[in-house]
Amino acid sequence: MKNDLYEQRIKIISAFLIAAFIGLFNETALNMAIAQLIVDFNSDAPTIQWLTTGYLLTLGVLVPISAILMQRFTTRQLFTASLLFSMTGTVIAAISPTFTILLMGRIIQAAGTAIILPLMMQVILLVYPINKRGAAMGKIGLVIVFAPAIGPTIAGLVIDQLSWHFIFWLSLPFLVLAFLIGLKFIQNVSEVKPMKFDIMSIVLSTLGFGGIVYGFSISGKLGTFMTAEVLVAVCVGLLALVLFGFRQLKMEQPMLNLRVFTFRMYSLGVTLVMICMMMILSTMVLLPIYLQNILLLTPVIAGLVLLPGGVINAFMSVVAGNMFDRFGPRVMVPAGLFMSLVALFALRTIDGTTSVYFIIAFHIIMFIGISLTMMPAQTNGLNQLPTQMYPDGTAIMNTLQQVAGAVGTAVAVTIMSISTANYVNMNGNTVAAQLEGSIQGVQNSITFGLIIAVVGFALSLLLRNVRQEK
Repeated sequence: MKNDLYEQRIKIISAFLIAAFIGLFNETALNMAIAQLIVDFNSDAPTIQWLTTGYLLTLGVLVPISAILMQRFTTRQLFTASLLFSMTGTVIAAISPTFTILLMGRIIQAAGTAIILPLMMQVILLVYPINKRGAAMGKIGLVIVFAPAIGPTIAGLVIDQLSWHFIFWLSLPFLVLAFLIGLKFIQNVSEVKPMKFDIMSIVLSTLGFGGIVYGFSISGKLGTFMTAEVLVAVCVGLLALVLFGFRQLKMEQPMLNLRVFTFRMYSLGVTLVMICMMMILSTMVLLPIYLQNILLLTPVIAGLVLLPGGVINAFMSVVAGNMFDRFGPRVMVPAGLFMSLVALFALRTIDGTTSVYFIIAFHIIMFIGISLTMMPAQTNGLNQLPTQMYPDGTAIMNTLQQVAGAVGTAVAVTIMSISTANYVNMNGNTVAAQLEGSIQGVQNSITFGLIIAVVGFALSLLLRNVRQEK
């Protein structure tokens, strides 16, 4: 049975890769349509931004619950449910005549993505032997980084010729294809056991992750961390997570087994993945703003400027996965973080006269560095876990990855807003001051990314290779 499973694993994983790619593509694709959506729905930017915030909130709330779902339901059941959520949400979003219906479609879409991401990782851990997981996880790296990176580029091209509705119509055929492939080839690879849903754990998890994502998301829109709404949301989230953690450690069957953090390489891997996601999603918000508002490029051209980095990252993710199987993470991860560090150091100097070729070059270098870092650190950490902890390890890693991305984005946008406002207050509210303030805001936000890259590089020196077969 197991040999047959290994022979079919490419077909099995292809269905997951397609579904996850579309789910993560939809995470950022709508960012390029904000201006058109404001006009179509006669709304404002903070309201429209909820189409992304709501998506991220749903991921933050539902991904932690996936650990218990993966133990209670079969692989095929969860895959089918995920694709049905994704397809239903996509159709609702594509035909939505109002903002409320579009938001509902986005939340249903996110529910599908929240199931498919940790499920995909668990399946890879179960059907691939430890010495071949790097290549398989490299393909996941292609999806996790390339999909949100390519989203704005494709969306910009679609919006330029059609309307935002076609972003969703474009996604639907790929979801149907993944669904059909999955129905034919996916087998049940995990053991199902009776698991009780602990309502209090679900409530605390929802308040915890949801509160933190919500608090930081609205700070990006308000342009400050120091408001009652932000502080209350983040504090409630942190308190709920502390209570959630104590509850999990006392339960015989926890919703999430937090003892995965007793494995040092897993904890270090999670931290490095979070740092990578903060760098990726913060720069993916900052650079389009810079290219459009400061260099005055159209959305299509701005998307094309960022395209080479995404394409090369896709190629390098697969290469990095194969390299990991041969060499392990000890050299790859520090080298990757050093490359990202150098790229961010260069990008923090951009101003109103910077050449787009300069941006393309260092954007590519940053993404090559992230390719050499993210999946090797993640795979090495998961390799250290016992098999029975795979559902918890993948769920926790995916949850914190999404939370880190949301927090990194919000912190970068907030730093940019505060820096711009401070410059304008000191130099007068003129067009020149607004422009120079925006430049300083982007520079300061990229400096934030540089600082966390330095922290990541220091931590990466502590990595050791986990090779033993369990």
